[in-house]
Amino acid sequence: MEVIGILLSLFLLMFFAYRGFSVILFAPVFALLAASLSGLSLMPAYTELFMAKAVTYVKSFFPVFMLGAVFGKVMEDTGLAKGIAHAIIKGLGKERAILSVVLSASVLTYGGVSLFVVVFAVYPFAAALFREADIPKRLLPGTIALGSFTATMDSFPGTPQIQNLIPTNFFGTNGYAAPICGLLGGIAIYVVGMWYMEGRRKAAAAAGEGYGNHTLNEPEVKKDISLPSWQVAMLPLLTVLVVNFVMTRFSWDPNMLQAFIAMKLPLTAAAVKNVVSIWALIIALVCGVLLAIALGFSRLPQGGLAKSLNAGAIGSLLAIMNTASEVGYGNVIASLSGFKAISGALLGIKLGGSPLVSEAVSVTTLAGITGSASGGMSIALDLMAKDWLTWANQIGMSPEILHRVASMASGGMDTLPHNGAVITLLAVCGLTHRDSYRDIFTITCIKTAMVFAVIIFHSITGIL
Repeated sequence: MEVIGILLSLFLLMFFAYRGFSVILFAPVFALLAASLSGLSLMPAYTELFMAKAVTYVKSFFPVFMLGAVFGKVMEDTGLAKGIAHAIIKGLGKERAILSVVLSASVLTYGGVSLFVVVFAVYPFAAALFREADIPKRLLPGTIALGSFTATMDSFPGTPQIQNLIPTNFFGTNGYAAPICGLLGGIAIYVVGMWYMEGRRKAAAAAGEGYGNHTLNEPEVKKDISLPSWQVAMLPLLTVLVVNFVMTRFSWDPNMLQAFIAMKLPLTAAAVKNVVSIWALIIALVCGVLLAIALGFSRLPQGGLAKSLNAGAIGSLLAIMNTASEVGYGNVIASLSGFKAISGALLGIKLGGSPLVSEAVSVTTLAGITGSASGGMSIALDLMAKDWLTWANQIGMSPEILHRVASMASGGMDTLPHNGAVITLLAVCGLTHRDSYRDIFTITCIKTAMVFAVIIFHSITGIL
């Protein structure tokens, strides 16, 4: 009955999220449903389990969510992000339309622009290019997803996206963990993804299908539009990458937390090494925001700097509260006796004698259930990271590969239909799940398969 209660609550959460209901409201409702079916008292389960874990997540990652959203909004409002996208798309031309869109989204994502902002910056030029090249618009969401939801989100070393930072809190690693595995895995995703998307384009062309008749959210890109040069627009992105790299390798004092421990303050980090990557990215994003403001101040729309900063900060609240609610939900579920059988089965996956397959399956499953890469990964690591780390230590495995596999797996099945980024992407493109989700799902499957390809590669070569 307890396992049935867990499965019922999971199904209801997925169903309501897919139907557009906020997980901030319904995650605690269905968590408490599962708790009540397992005999737990409702109010302690809500305030001491759900809220305690949700608040801990906010404490750990809110600065990254907020600064990332502010950086993305400033890059968008100043036209800097559009300047980069326009330069790449115009430079490669309609003959390489799909590659142009993929590269544009990838550059912005790897430079620290929020995934949710990238679609707004890329879409107007991408849609105009697809229309000029007479490529079906229904292929556009899958193309943007390939550029922004894959390699530069969690595979490539040093990416400043949150999915690459969460594992540092559990494994004591940094954002550059297992660089060769991450780089090769990311390149493989691009190669296979481009082969698939180009195959879809050729099949449509052979069938005589063109851009199609579309009226919803059709962009009007003026040919004489004034945008910043791409060289100038790239400076804030490069600043984030360079400062993040330097500060990650900065010799932080390992005893910095001792004074706070002596004051008996509630710390969530076990050691300085567990938060260095977050500190580094906070500093890098602040530098990126300041430079973006300096370069694009004169281009800010009506309302000025205050409007852009406020919009970014307020927008970050929804993103982190959605994820925090999913984390709180997962921890309520994890406390139930019925979940012990589920977690035992996941930990019992011992293919190859290493924890990597167990980790990959657990993370991508929970990411798929919650519809959130960062939420699903946080739940999985909070529950099982210590077991995986102990297992890895017993066989002499580096925690770096644990980091990279967890990060890549989080961006696998997270893009199921109820994922917030997927819903936003389709809405901005003026398309529906029926129109375009097939391609997004295929990219999702390619991404998930490459996680296991990386595991096999590491198992054979031992290379990080």
